[in-house]
Amino acid sequence: MFAPQATSTASGAPGMARYRTVESAGLLLFRNREGRTEVLLVHPGGPFWKKRDEGAWSIPKGEIESGEAAIDVARREFEEELGQAAPDGDFMQLGSVRQAGGKAVHAWAAPGDFDVTRLDSAAFEMEWPPRSGRKQSFPEVDKAAWFDLETARRMILQGQTAFLDRLQKLINPASRS
Repeated sequence: MFAPQATSTASGAPGMARYRTVESAGLLLFRNREGRTEVLLVHPGGPFWKKRDEGAWSIPKGEIESGEAAIDVARREFEEELGQAAPDGDFMQLGSVRQAGGKAVHAWAAPGDFDVTRLDSAAFEMEWPPRSGRKQSFPEVDKAAWFDLETARRMILQGQTAFLDRLQKLINPASRS
């Protein structure tokens, strides 16, 4: 997505809106269970995502505001979306992708565990139903789940599949290219 950013001329008069690329940062948590790598993905809350499953899941992530370090945003958003602090330790850089809507997503991976039954996501408000004048509150994330890499490739947003491939190469260089 592109967000308008107000600009002004040298005289301080309002200028034309300039568009900037929206950037997000997130954390891909992984673990090993019975010899298989599993990753933690989240399902977005709210009415637009309620009936979508395959291809709708994501890494926990959020928008980078001006002056913020991407890695700090990844840690903060993990906690906001899941209700638990991000794990301590070194994070592995997974690089960046550009999703279909134009959003750039920067990601890191970290080993860890998360009890999905303890999900406690922050909420957001929006007018729902549209043009009703009523505000409703929805969780940012309505589900979190562990998926093996093969299943995760079906569940994750298509634009984020590269993160799964990059993780697999980092933790098992002899695996899938």
